[in-house]
Amino acid sequence: MANLRIALAQLNVTVGDITGNAEKILAWSRRAADQEAQLVLFPETALTGYPVEDLALRQAFIEESRQSVPRLAARLAEEGLGELVVVVGYLDRTDEPEHPKKGHPQNVAAVLHRGEVVARYAKHHLPNYGVFDEFRYFKPGHELAVLTIGGVDVAVAICEDLWQDGGPVAAAAEAGAGLLAVINASPYERDKDDTRGELVSRRAREAGCALAYVNLIGGQDELVFDGDSMISGADGTLIVRGPQFVEDLVLADLDLPDSRSANGPTVSSAEKLIISRHHVTDAYPAPTTPVEAPQYPRLSAEEEVYSALVLGLRDYCGKNGIERVYLGMSGGIDSTLVGAIASDAIGAKNVYGISNPSAYSSEHSKTDAADLAQRLGANFTTVPIAAAVDAFHSLIDIDGVAAENLQARIRAVIWMAESNQHNPSIVLACGNKSELAVGYSTIYGDAVGGFAPIKDVPKTWVWRLAKWRNDHAVARGEQPPIPENSITKEPSAELRPGQKDTDTLPPYEVLDKIIAEYVEGDQGRAEIIAAGYDADLVDRVMRMVDRAEYKRRQYPPGTKISFKAFGRDRRLPITNGWREEHPALESTR
Repeated sequence: MANLRIALAQLNVTVGDITGNAEKILAWSRRAADQEAQLVLFPETALTGYPVEDLALRQAFIEESRQSVPRLAARLAEEGLGELVVVVGYLDRTDEPEHPKKGHPQNVAAVLHRGEVVARYAKHHLPNYGVFDEFRYFKPGHELAVLTIGGVDVAVAICEDLWQDGGPVAAAAEAGAGLLAVINASPYERDKDDTRGELVSRRAREAGCALAYVNLIGGQDELVFDGDSMISGADGTLIVRGPQFVEDLVLADLDLPDSRSANGPTVSSAEKLIISRHHVTDAYPAPTTPVEAPQYPRLSAEEEVYSALVLGLRDYCGKNGIERVYLGMSGGIDSTLVGAIASDAIGAKNVYGISNPSAYSSEHSKTDAADLAQRLGANFTTVPIAAAVDAFHSLIDIDGVAAENLQARIRAVIWMAESNQHNPSIVLACGNKSELAVGYSTIYGDAVGGFAPIKDVPKTWVWRLAKWRNDHAVARGEQPPIPENSITKEPSAELRPGQKDTDTLPPYEVLDKIIAEYVEGDQGRAEIIAAGYDADLVDRVMRMVDRAEYKRRQYPPGTKISFKAFGRDRRLPITNGWREEHPALESTR
C-alpha cells in the first residue's frame, strides 16, 4: 500500500476572471503544500468559473483560458511548489489542423507537475438538462487519463462523468485505478447533499477504488455551489466530508493500492474509452505530521437553504460591485425575510429599507417594518404615497386591480429612484415562488429589482426560514431579527380595504403542494387530481401558472434552491395555445 496525502480545495471563483482565479489557485496550492499535501484537486473549470455560458463561444476567451494553464504550471514551479501535483479545471478546445483557432470547446482537467502540463482529460458525459447546456458548447472527450502519483494509479473524471452509468467510472475499474479523482461544479438544490453522498459511495464501489470528490462553492447569478467535498473508501464508506457554503481545504491521508505499472494505452469495454497512462511521481515519503480526516456535520434543511440564499445574494453583490441594496419594507413576512437575508449577506449598514404606507396600510405594518429595521440595525425611511396616488387619480380614471397596481408601481418608482441616486446599488424584489408561480405580483411594481433572493422559495418555506432564523439567533444568545407579528399575521398585499391573500389564492399550504406537483414534478392535471386535490382548484391553479409566464420572464434573477426553478430550469413559450384543463372550462375563458 502507498500513502497519499490529498487536498480538496473547494474554492469560490468568479466567472471570466481567469487572472484572479489563477492567483487564488496558486495561493491555495501553497496552503496545500504547507500542509504536506502531495496531490491537490481544484473544482471543475476553476480557472474560468462555472458556468461560462456563451463565453465558451468566444475564441479569445478560450485562448486566454488555454494559455493560463502552462502559465500557472510555470508559476507553481517558480514558487517552489513544483513537486505538488495539481489537478485544475479549465476551458480548452480540440485541435483542428485545418482551423487551428476554431476547434470545438472542451471542459478539461489539467494535471500540473514540475512546471509542466503532464496530462489533460476532457469531460466525457455532457449534461443537457435542468440548468445545464453543455451539448450547446462542448465536445466530449473519449480518453481516460490514469496517472501514477506517489506510487498510486489515479484516474481523473469531471462532474457529470460520475452521475452517468458506465463511461469513466467503469473505465477506471477496468484500469485498476487506486483512486478516482473527480472535480466538480455541482449546483446546490434542496437535499442534493444526500443524493451526492449516496452517489459517491455507489460509484466508489463500482470503480473498486477510493473516490475523491471536490466541489465548487459560491454564487453565480441564479446558481449557488455549496462545496460539500468528500472522499469515499473503496467499500463505499464516506471517510471524509467537507463543510458546506464556505471555502475550505479538506485534507486526508489515504492508504491506497500500489500502482499496477501498466504500459501503453488500452481501450475500455465501457464506451470504448482510450485509457492513457502517465507516470508523474514515485512513492512519496510519509508526511511528518498526520492529519485527522474531517467529518463536518450536515446542516438542517432550513439552515442549508438559508445559507444558500445568503451566499447567493452576497456573491451577486460582491462579484458585481454592488455596495448597497434597497427594498420595500412592508412588515410582511416576505420583505422581512429578505431584509434578514440581505443583512446577513452584506451587512445591515448596507441595507436600506423603505416603508411606503398608503391609505390602506395597517398600523401594524408600519410598526412591524420599523421594528425589523431596528432589530437588524438596517437603515430605514418612511415615504408615504397617498399624495402620489391621489395625484395619479386626478389624471386618470381607474379602479379595481388597476388602482391596486398603481400603488405598487408608485412604490417601485421610489425604490428605483433611491437606488439610482446611490449607485452602485440595486433594489431587491421580495416575491416568493408561490406568488411568482401564479402571477400574484405587480409587474413594474413589487416585481422590479436587480435580484430576487427568495424567488425560488415557496411561501410555506418563507415561514419556515423566518422561524429558523429567529431560533438560530436565540440559540446564539442574540435578539431574534424577525418580529413575531410578521410571522404570525395573515398575509395581505394591503392594496384595498381588508384585503387578504386568501381572497385571491388558495391557502398556501395547499397551493404550494399543487405548484410542486405541476411545476417541479411536471405532473399533469389527471395525476394531480389523482393525488387527492380538488379538480376545480387544480384547474384554477394551472390556469394561473400558465398565464403568468410573461411576468416570470421579466422577473429579476434569484437564487435557485429547488430541483426546478423558474428561469433556466423551466422554459415555456409565452405565446402558447396549449392548456391541459377540463373541456368545460374552455367556454369560460
